Parts: sequence; C-alpha cells; structure tokens
Amino acid sequence: MSGPDAADSGPPVGSAASDQLLARVVRAEVGRIVASLTASLRSLDLAEEAVAEAVEDALREWRVRGIPPRPGAWLMQTARHNALDRMRREKTYRSKLVLIAEPDVAPEPAAADADERLPLLFGCCHPALSADAQLALTLRAICGLTTTQIARATLSTEQATAQRIVRAKRKIGAAGIPIRVPEGAERRDRLDIVLTVVSVMYSEAHLLAGADAAADRDLADDALWLARVVSDALPREAEAHGLVALLLFHRAREDARAVDGDLVLLEAQDRRRWDEAMLSEARGRLERAAMLRRPGRWQLQAAIAACHADAASASDTDWLQVLTLYDMLLAYDRSPVVRLNRAVALLRVEGPDAALAELDALAAALSGFHLWHAVRAAVLRDLGRDDDAMAADLAALELTANEAERRLLARRVDSSP
Repeated sequence: MSGPDAADSGPPVGSAASDQLLARVVRAEVGRIVASLTASLRSLDLAEEAVAEAVEDALREWRVRGIPPRPGAWLMQTARHNALDRMRREKTYRSKLVLIAEPDVAPEPAAADADERLPLLFGCCHPALSADAQLALTLRAICGLTTTQIARATLSTEQATAQRIVRAKRKIGAAGIPIRVPEGAERRDRLDIVLTVVSVMYSEAHLLAGADAAADRDLADDALWLARVVSDALPREAEAHGLVALLLFHRAREDARAVDGDLVLLEAQDRRRWDEAMLSEARGRLERAAMLRRPGRWQLQAAIAACHADAASASDTDWLQVLTLYDMLLAYDRSPVVRLNRAVALLRVEGPDAALAELDALAAALSGFHLWHAVRAAVLRDLGRDDDAMAADLAALELTANEAERRLLARRVDSSP
C-alpha cells in the first residue's frame, strides 16, 4: 500500500481526482481510524459513525477547497471531532472527553497498522453476531466498503445490509463484545469468518458495476495485504496461509484476465502473461500450510487454483484432480457457489448430463445469480439445446451489471446458432 499522506499537493479543485484520492485514503486508513477510536471510546458504533461522517465531510470539502497536504491526518482529525460532537449531543462529553482529547497526529504508515486492525477484525467476527452480520460489519468497519458494495458482494439487498450493520453495532455495544484477538480454540473458530471477509473483499474488486474487466487493483491489493497481515500474525494457522495462496494464484492471472478492457476466461488466457513470481509465492504458501497438517477449505481452494496454474495449457488441466479436490472441499463447504464451481469440473469429467443435473439442483439457491445461468448455458449448448442455452445467456446478461461480463455474454448470444 502506498501512504496517502505522501502527496505534496492535491489535484485541482472540482476535479474527479479528489474523489479518487479519497477512495485511496479510505482504503488505507479507515480500518486503522475506526480501530483507534473504538479502542479509546470503547464504542464501535460511535467510532464507525464518526468515521463515516468524516468521509462525507471530506467528499464535500475536498471538492470545493482541494485536497489537504496530509489527507489521512485530516480524516483522522475530522473523525475525532465528529465523535466529540456526537458525545456532546448525547451528554456524555465530560466523561469521555479525556479518552480522545489527544494531540492530532498523522496516521502511521499502513504497514505499521497490522496489530491495531487485527483486534477490530476479530471483534467484528464475534460468534454473538450472525455470520451475515459479521461479514457486513467487517467489510464496513475494516475495509471501508459502502452499503451498496457490501450488498452486491454478499448477494443481498441494500436495505437488508444496512439493517444488518446497524443491528450488529448495537449488539456489540449492548453485549460488551471485546475488541481483541482471541486465543486457542476460540481464535480458530472465528478465523474462518475473518478469512471469508478478506476473500469477499478481494472478490468485490472484480464486481464493479458498469466497469470494464480491469479489477479495482487498490482494493484487490488491500485484500491481499490484509490476508498477509492475518497469516503473518498467526503463523501456525494453516488456513490463513491457504487464503494467501489462493489470492496469489488469482492475482497472478490478472494481466491475462483483462485485456483491453475485455474479460478473458481462464481457458482462453495467454498463460505467458501470468505472473510467475506470484505463482511461486502462492505455491510456497500452500506448501507452508500443508506442513501444518490442518487441512481446510481455503487450502483446498488454493490447491484447485494450483491445478490450473500447473497446467501448460487449458487442455492439459487435470480435471479429475480438480473434481477430486472439489469433492474433498464439500466436506468443509457445501455452499451453492462451491457446488456451482464443482459442476464445471463435473462437466469436464462426467459430461454435460451430470453437470446439468447438479446445476438444476441449485436452481432455488442460485437462480438470481448470473454465473449460474452462464454456466448452465454452456452445458445446455454442449447438449445441443441451443434455444435453451440462448435463454440462459440472456438471463445471465440481464442479471449482471459489470460491463465486461455483459460484453462477453452478448458476444455469446450473437454467435449462437
């Protein structure tokens, strides 16, 4: 991550560059600022609301006055002042003023923030909260995603997501949930949702509505950075290393995945464009996880990605090994999306009839998900059911807002018999 306070001067007043820099500051600083205020105020709700207001203040002021020389420090100071204002309104000013009446200082570089963010990350993933609430709250407090982004990433509605976040913050305050890194079995139980949050954050970088195929590289890099934070802080947790490996395998293919704004599917990618250094690091992380002899779903997903990375060409992919790994993965994760991905391997090993049967079994869970329709279209086409395949592609086209995916699906529709 690059430090946002390094800029000597801001872009011109009224330019879109202020919004772009604000987005970078939010990604680099919001988790640290929320964590810092939560620790001093002992209220995640108050801290998160104060930071959210500060982001809104920055958006308004920077557009008019230009970006300040130290935007991260500006955001921290404004968030602290917003918290004070809220406490005054709530008549708790005197009792809590001492907690945050400290000199305004610039935030430390992001690389130094790992220990401060980790307790908040685990606090947001407390078992007293539902899994959906843990995910939504952590994406907001740690990652700085908007309600719209979180809703899209979690296949939920904006209203449900907003209500989930509000209820989660209230429950943390009412139950006195501690903001700390747990130990032993408690930590391992909570680690999986922490890793899920980081994975969803990475996926969100590739689900930009109206965008081309290029990922939001800042957000993707932040997710990879956060995965490394967790694995480096918890070196004996095999699954943490497994997630890092998985993200590295995917990140290594990024330049081949998006070419001139268009999406290139895995089987058609130019493998010479894959980043060998990242692939090497991914394999090393996966081996490190395996040495700990505690298998899990993130390691298995990374092993599946390794099968694709190890194949010299798409035709050389060991699909039987991929299917075997998916069968093992089902013991840890039977989610509809995992079963959807397994159906692709099933198509390659057992043929389209077996794959279609699996896809049809997922209809109730995934009929609103564009990739279910897209995969089903490919299977139907293999079965010679061209009209049904076109209908499935049209359904997928209707359900996706990403412009690159829309172009890819439109080309499939146009080329259909």
